[in-house]
Order: sequence, then C-alpha cells, then structure tokens
Amino acid sequence: MENWMAIRTGLYVARLGTVSAASKALKIHRATVIRHIDELEQELGEKLFHRHARGYHTTDAGKDLLQVANATEEQFRELAGRTRGKTQRVQGPFIVTSTEVMEDYLLPILKSFRDSYPDIQVELESTPRVANLEYGEAHVAIRAGRKPSHPDNVVLPLFDMETGLFAHRSYIEKHGHLKHVDEIEKHTFIGDMDKATDVPFRVWMRKHVPSDQIVFRSNKNAVQRQAVRNGLAIGFLPKDQAAEDPDLIETLPSMRSWRTRFWVTTHVDVHRSQKVQAFLRVLRHAFAERGLLKTPPQRTAGLKAHRIDRVGSGLNFKRI
Repeated sequence: MENWMAIRTGLYVARLGTVSAASKALKIHRATVIRHIDELEQELGEKLFHRHARGYHTTDAGKDLLQVANATEEQFRELAGRTRGKTQRVQGPFIVTSTEVMEDYLLPILKSFRDSYPDIQVELESTPRVANLEYGEAHVAIRAGRKPSHPDNVVLPLFDMETGLFAHRSYIEKHGHLKHVDEIEKHTFIGDMDKATDVPFRVWMRKHVPSDQIVFRSNKNAVQRQAVRNGLAIGFLPKDQAAEDPDLIETLPSMRSWRTRFWVTTHVDVHRSQKVQAFLRVLRHAFAERGLLKTPPQRTAGLKAHRIDRVGSGLNFKRI
C-alpha cells in the first residue's frame, strides 16, 4: 500500500465510526474521506465497512486493516519522536495481553503504571489466544510455557511460577492430609474445564487423578483458587499466592515439572517506545520486589542482529 494517507483515513473512520467525525479529526473534506475509502476498497478488492444510517462498521477485512494501521501509526509516532530528538509523552491506549492466571499479578502493576502515567488508558486482555503483535493487537504480551519464537519479537524471561497442590485447613480436618500419590483415591480435587491443555500441572492431574475424583471444574483460575480457599477440594495454586493465607496447607511435595515459565514479549518496532519502556520498568520493579524476577538474557533467540541493553531499570533495544 503506497498511500498512507488513505490508510490513515480508513483508520479514523474505523475509530470514530462516521465520515463526518473522520473528516473533522483529519481536517479534510468529507468527499476526500469517501474517496480514500473507495480507493482502499478498490485496491484491496474487499469491502472495509458496512455502511449504515448511524455510521460505518468495519468488516473482517476492515478489522485487519485497522490492526495494521494502528501498528503503523504508532511506529510513525515513535520514528518522529526519535528523529526530532524529543521525549515522547507516555499517553494514550496501552494494551497488555496475558493468560488469566496472571491477572492477580498484573492488576496491581497496571495500577502502579497508571499512577505513574495518568495519561495512559490501559486495556488488559486475559485470553489463551496468542495476540499478533506484528498487527498491533497488543503492546506487551505475557506468555507462558515455551519461549515464543517469532523472529520479529523481543522476548525476555519474566519469572517461573512455582505451583503446588494445596488444601484449606478445613478440608484437611475433615478428609485428612494427602502425603503421597498412593493416597490420591481418598481425596477430591479441583480441575480445569480444558481437557486438552498442555499446562504441566494440568497434564499431571489428568494422568494421576481419575476424572470422577475431580468434583469441581472451572475455566476461571480465580474461581478455582477461591474453591480451594473455601475448602471444597484440593487444587493447584501458585506458591507465592498460597503463602499469603496461613490456612492453606501444601499437600504433596511439589514437582519441578509443575513449574511454568512466563515471558514478556514485545514487537521489535515498538519495543523502544516510551510507553513500552515505562511499562517494562514498572513490571520488572514489581516482580523484583517480590523476589520473582528472572535475570534477562543478553541476546534474544532469532534476533542475532540486535542487542538488548539496560537503560535504568528498563530495557533498550538496539540494532548492531
């Protein structure tokens, strides 16, 4: 696409919902807005918008264009800030995507981020779906399991979640303590609804705990944790969170295979932006205070032509 102005016009129509609003924001005539949309649709061979009396709504093709245009606009802002030698303000939308199990960790961190940068509007998407960072779906992705391998992403280790099997004191008083795998048949458990998950401790549960002994299932990690705290059955909890409740008692000795590593992932084109760097500083400080932070590697796999250097307590991405 050679005509960035037309793409930018499409972006504003998608954001604001009407030709009039886009015309006013861009300070161009309504006819120019309509012409730009027509040009884009002709070049792409797809309808980008459903036209309604109340405004324009994006089609699937329009949503794809919106993702690309959002990412491109942010990259232009970053380039402009660098070439002018000016410090960008940390402001505007900031999207973080992660798995639900990270919500308890991220919510106080996002509050601290907002306290430090009140012009930021934070969006947290908790989903197992992997966001397309190259399309601008998120500024930062917190991912679990194997190290993400996309060649255009900067990937840093965050922490290893140590997981254990816990029961509430009231459960143990009623049903006894689980001390060995041979005693599993005497107890009941809390599980996940996703029977195909490859999370290590869930795989272990599928292998060792008969399905009829899993008496409660939920697709929400927060609900599972609360069920353990209510004494409903035995379930997996992050060890650092369980340690905050003296009535939660660890049962079987935890296994190394239950450990889950989390990674911080950003796209190379936005990694150096003020917003991302500011968030990384807050994130790393919070995990360091809890004694959970992993030491970052000096190089990122798949990015041999780049180097990651420290800047203050944040990170700076440099081409070499």
